[in-house]
Amino acid sequence: MTHLFRFLFIVLLLVSCQNKVDRKDAYVPESSGNLNHVTIVMPEKEWNSSLGESVRTELQQIYEGLPIDEPQYSLNYLNPKTFTGFARQGRNVVWFQKDSTARFQLAQNQFARPQIVALITGEDAEIQEYYLQENATLLRQTIAENERKEKIRRISKSLTTEKTLLNRFGIQLKYPSAYETVKDTINFVWIQKPVRKGHLNLIVYSLEEDRLGDKFSEQILDIRDSIGKVHVPGRLKGSYFITERAFRPYFYKTQLDGKSAYLTKGTWEVANDFMAGPYINYAILDSISKRWIVVEGFAFAPSANKRDYMFELNTIISSFKQQR
Repeated sequence: MTHLFRFLFIVLLLVSCQNKVDRKDAYVPESSGNLNHVTIVMPEKEWNSSLGESVRTELQQIYEGLPIDEPQYSLNYLNPKTFTGFARQGRNVVWFQKDSTARFQLAQNQFARPQIVALITGEDAEIQEYYLQENATLLRQTIAENERKEKIRRISKSLTTEKTLLNRFGIQLKYPSAYETVKDTINFVWIQKPVRKGHLNLIVYSLEEDRLGDKFSEQILDIRDSIGKVHVPGRLKGSYFITERAFRPYFYKTQLDGKSAYLTKGTWEVANDFMAGPYINYAILDSISKRWIVVEGFAFAPSANKRDYMFELNTIISSFKQQR
């Protein structure tokens, strides 16, 4: 199954489950837990064996694009004996059970809502490990979509009323009112939110359609540097925002709002100063207006872990909509 088909399957699974809310679902409690956390339920013996190691390998893969490695998900281990009551209200649960029938099964809102429960059964740990590994990609993608939807739900509680992006570029992003526009020029908007000892940032600009061609991976980095030099100054005189070239960024082809897009993840730095951090950059093709709309998020938080900051920025960018 291709990546696109897997993703569509996940979306259809979550939407169909959401649309089929029965009376039992209406009375389950609200799920709890920090974003990007997963509850793992299995006997302690298995947690400390090959099965537990496989779980950690599959669910704690490195979150791409950070200057210091952080896992994609944080794991909360529970012994099956303690998996009762409030402990069952985690938003993402992977539950291993001994059973004569081997299977991998996804369920939604079983003990709380919103919630994804992955049930993996088999007559021994070796079989359970096999079913985990065979379905690991689907499991990660399902959890990722569940967390993205939860983050959007939380963001929607206090959406900004600013119309800067709509007025300037004809686009909309769902972002909290804690973000404020700090720079608005003819073809550049900079939006920022303060965090502890730092800030999260969104910048948006457009490019002519012919600016990006077959050598996208080289062109987008040079364009980032030129934009940074003009629009994103550093703390010191003569310093400015550029791409960290010591480590090769991640490049992908993807889609946003049904439009072809390029995705770049990497590390930024400031020329002539000591500042750095991660960024995520989407170049989205607007074929009707013959332009690229570039939406980028970057974080500056030198004393903090950055996974959840970048997850927030990526989730905001995933809400991209073009208005006509």
